[in-house]
Amino acid sequence: MIGVVRSELLRLRRRSVLIGWFGLVVVFAVLINFVMFNVVDESGAAPADGPGVSFPSAAALLSPDGIVAGLGAAASFFGVITLAFWALAAASDYSTGLVRILVAAEPRRGRLLMGKWIALALVTALTCVTALVVNVAVAPVAAQAGGFSPDAWGTDLLVVLAEATGHLYLSLLVWGSIGLALATLTRSAGVAIGVGVGYVLLVEAVISAVATDISDWLPGAILTALAQGGNEAVSLAAAASTGALYVVAALGAALFAFRSRDITD
Repeated sequence: MIGVVRSELLRLRRRSVLIGWFGLVVVFAVLINFVMFNVVDESGAAPADGPGVSFPSAAALLSPDGIVAGLGAAASFFGVITLAFWALAAASDYSTGLVRILVAAEPRRGRLLMGKWIALALVTALTCVTALVVNVAVAPVAAQAGGFSPDAWGTDLLVVLAEATGHLYLSLLVWGSIGLALATLTRSAGVAIGVGVGYVLLVEAVISAVATDISDWLPGAILTALAQGGNEAVSLAAAASTGALYVVAALGAALFAFRSRDITD
């Protein structure tokens, strides 16, 4: 297993992958903070959510957790980025024909799949730390630009940062597992990314608009709640347990397809 993980990590070290993945994380971490602190009214309630964005209230921004509010607000966008690069990592094995070599070298396909999952999970952990560092650096500037004076920031800072990173990471593991499964099932990164982006930006928004009673339990909403450490609609325990079911289902589907498919076709 260690050899499989090391092999996958070596492939993930490609400059184009790292620049694209980490670059998008940085861009969205900066963007969401400036948008959030300029859209939220300092004296009012949370504005209406946008596609893929869950805006906090002014009170939440001014609380000790406000310094990391951007991570939860843009959790779906960070999730789609993660889904995309996990899907690219899986689908490229088929498009390049590398999967034939991998299966010949390691016939136990379950070990290959889990090794790839572990390697991608390790890189995802680094993207979470990157998002946290950028968010903490940008949030004070964005708050000042938006007219906020968050005096409570800094209270229990280490706990706040650790919890925010952990919650985002758990959410991204679910997004990544879904991307891995979609790419393994379709053998196409384009299809997997299209499904993920289309769902977050269109499908879930439409369903939420016409079926408000179930909107808080849709996959995007559940994973946003998980990234936020729970919210008024969904508790952390409920979000985490549901997210775990998504991971099990995604990996189960991917493993079934990978084991049963003839990789020579």
